[in-house]
Amino acid sequence: MSDDLDDLKSAFGAATPAPDATRRAENLALAQKNFEALQGSREAARPTPVTAPSGLWTGFKNMLTSMTSPGALSATTALVACGFIFLTPIGQDMWREADVPLAQADDVVLGELSAEADTTLSQEENVAADTAIAPLAEAAPEPAHMLESFAANALTEEADAALETRTRSAEGVASAPSSDGVALNAPRRSAAPRSLVEPSITRGFRDAEPAATVADIENEVFANAPPTSLTITQETPVSTFSIDVDTASYALLRSSITQGQLPHPEQVRIEELINYFPYDYPAPDAGGAPFRPTVSTMQTPWNADTQLVHIAIQGQMPLVDNRPPLNLVFLIDTSGSMNQPNKLPLLKTSLGLMLAQLRAEDQIAIVAYAGSAGQVLAPTSAADQSTILTALNGLGAGGSTNGQGGLQQAYAVAESMQAEGEVNRIILATDGDFNVGINDPEALNGFIADKRDTGTYLSILGFGRSNLDDATMQALAQNGNGQAAYIDTLAEAQKVLVDQLTGELFPIAGDVKIQVEWNPAEVAEYRLIGYETRSLAREDFNNDKVDAGELGAGHTVTAIYEITPVGSPAQLSDPLRYDPAQVADRNGEFGFLKLRYKDPGADESQLLTTPIVPTKSASSEAYFAAAIAGFGQLLRDDRFLGTWDYAEAIALANAHRGADPFGYRTEAVQLMRLAQSLAGDPGLRIQGRSISR
Repeated sequence: MSDDLDDLKSAFGAATPAPDATRRAENLALAQKNFEALQGSREAARPTPVTAPSGLWTGFKNMLTSMTSPGALSATTALVACGFIFLTPIGQDMWREADVPLAQADDVVLGELSAEADTTLSQEENVAADTAIAPLAEAAPEPAHMLESFAANALTEEADAALETRTRSAEGVASAPSSDGVALNAPRRSAAPRSLVEPSITRGFRDAEPAATVADIENEVFANAPPTSLTITQETPVSTFSIDVDTASYALLRSSITQGQLPHPEQVRIEELINYFPYDYPAPDAGGAPFRPTVSTMQTPWNADTQLVHIAIQGQMPLVDNRPPLNLVFLIDTSGSMNQPNKLPLLKTSLGLMLAQLRAEDQIAIVAYAGSAGQVLAPTSAADQSTILTALNGLGAGGSTNGQGGLQQAYAVAESMQAEGEVNRIILATDGDFNVGINDPEALNGFIADKRDTGTYLSILGFGRSNLDDATMQALAQNGNGQAAYIDTLAEAQKVLVDQLTGELFPIAGDVKIQVEWNPAEVAEYRLIGYETRSLAREDFNNDKVDAGELGAGHTVTAIYEITPVGSPAQLSDPLRYDPAQVADRNGEFGFLKLRYKDPGADESQLLTTPIVPTKSASSEAYFAAAIAGFGQLLRDDRFLGTWDYAEAIALANAHRGADPFGYRTEAVQLMRLAQSLAGDPGLRIQGRSISR
């Protein structure tokens, strides 16, 4: 019997074709080439040779009938099995649950498949397959090598999505579960564009959100204006603008860079980058004005012949125990566009974080809107967290976006909750995609402006990418006497809704305006870095009917001017022959700073003034703010920076990081380093639409 078995084994061995090492190496190289070439979405649809409903079955049937040797059947069976795994929901679930080491994932999908097919197909069958594919390759608009690797072409897109999911999981990118079990940061099904960095590069940053494709991001609308140009002091000696404490631009910038894309220039509002960070500025005196301005000067890091004037505002921090009761209306977008893990599920968990910071005397109401708007939760004590969380977790996404109806309902609920001495605020959580009712930023301006006189503040929390309407969010926040923030991670929700809750919700000064009169005898030229969307006319400064930004408890605000002293070689404009400034007395002042503000609820403003004089030194806080200002200019408009680059911005920020208990400044340096790497490829800049405000 053993002789018979030996004979049978010998026969099997003789019948099995020997592996062709050369052919195997060629196929492996081809598979790798196709894998790299096919990453991301193709610009044109991939043609299929057979378009009839039975085309897919016909192809498999031909393979099964024409390749009948044991080796060929093994290869085709492997293709069918892989197709089941990647092309059906059940198979995808099996793949996600399988415990395949990350390092072997690519080999399982492509390398091992190619190797097994190579060792089981005979040389004659390989030639026959090549011959069958050749006519299709000649007729197709795609390169022939894409048709030669049928397995790689058929499986790459689904394999890429599966590998993206497994890569994020294995690399440790956090995916905190929401209360209904949905992973807040779970990757989307569609494969990320391969201009994006691999998820491992984002290690060390806070929870990265799912990547949005470049095509998706092109649908986003940003609110911005052209960068500020150089102003000749003799012609326009006065500069006026509103303060800005929004931070949305920084979080959006971080979202783009950590996904491997430089932000579109219109996405960068430099003042929001600077004001994202808390600063240790001198505090106001007790019993005095609600904030304190501090002015310092220093040599410009990117131009030794100019000076930076650093204006710092520090708001007072009232005793937390004595804060007034808070009435909050959560206005939640539940439209179909919010049906993504980094939108509605993240929104629910983010608002849940805030509840722990509230008190029993605080009241919460919830209004949801999609095709229509309705009250989900009547005013409820914040102590009843279970009732509030149940209402939040019961929300689902679907339908159009009736933003107007939602705002009208929310203001009606807020007015019913209003009481003397209490703070009323609506928190609108949305991706900004308003498509029913008022959907034009200018129309929204008028609607919200009429409502802000009721004493109810409106703050905006943006979620998600792909169709983010930043322009609408900015219009709502600026005209609703509130702030705008973008929540891309739970860590950002913690910063905005927990760590900085008092500043976000409790105003200490309203309609805060800044005006600087520059001395033409000392300053030839100047430019304000950022604040393009906050510019005011000179006469608006003294007009109490003109709206401006609000300052919250403990908030800091930073503004930076670059000035060119008279006689400096950096002056870009020719001096006037009959310039009266040349014979004017130079009293040593660069300029004169004026600030106007209203106490919360007041109709008349108050004035603070201080001269701007050269200082011997500036604080480390001022130098860090200058580093961030330089970073923003590198991303948006570097025409005034000369040869100053990312390396110098990184060095300046590192040298003045100072105390960084939450790691925000360390993160900023990491973003600079990533941007420095990405800046070498001009194709890695996100496209988008802008709207000048």
